[in-house]
Amino acid sequence: MRTHVLTGATSGIGAALARALAERGDRLVLLARGDEAAAALTADFSQAQVLVADLADPGTLNGLGRQIDGPVDSLLHVAGVVELSPVSRLRLHDWEEQLAVNLTSPAVLTRELLPHLRASRGIAVFVNSSAGLSASAGWSSYAASKFGLRALADALRAEESEHGVRVTTVYPSRTATPMQEKVHEQEGSAYDASRWLRAETVVSTVLHVLDLPADATIPEVTVRPAPARA
Repeated sequence: MRTHVLTGATSGIGAALARALAERGDRLVLLARGDEAAAALTADFSQAQVLVADLADPGTLNGLGRQIDGPVDSLLHVAGVVELSPVSRLRLHDWEEQLAVNLTSPAVLTRELLPHLRASRGIAVFVNSSAGLSASAGWSSYAASKFGLRALADALRAEESEHGVRVTTVYPSRTATPMQEKVHEQEGSAYDASRWLRAETVVSTVLHVLDLPADATIPEVTVRPAPARA
């Protein structure tokens, strides 16, 4: 039985990934933003260890590694927030929150869990975004946080290879999740879930990465919707 530490398990890709891992009998350590979210996760995943830490306040992650016993086979960064805005109307709070949740907290959490990952020669998976590869109008703050997350993963990969820790970044294109529905509201466009990747499709990619033999690694993988059928 493998142990996975996972952020973002309350919704979207993170929730689908947590379900898939639980169904195959793996041990989960889930992060919840507050007591209400922790109670919901405990109800959904009764066998999981649920820890309270607010990714919008990275300091709450300090010392978290001491709350987890034994090796950790994977650290799965899935949580994220998005607020679209042109630079001309960008609010400081939105900029800071996206950097905190999408970049700073993954860095702090990774630091906390590295001794566990080294002990198991485990893997860190960063579920990034296509916005981490190319920035569009209105996406400056979110894309900046995701470009930074790519840099974090690249540096970590170079630093931890000597310890046997593998690092993978997954770049999903638009995925049918509550976050994507919110994005469409902000864009003022109609939301049609059938146009986008299913969360389960992204999960299957993550599981493939996790299940690779020990002699292989996939540093980066991009997942896009298939062309529409005529």
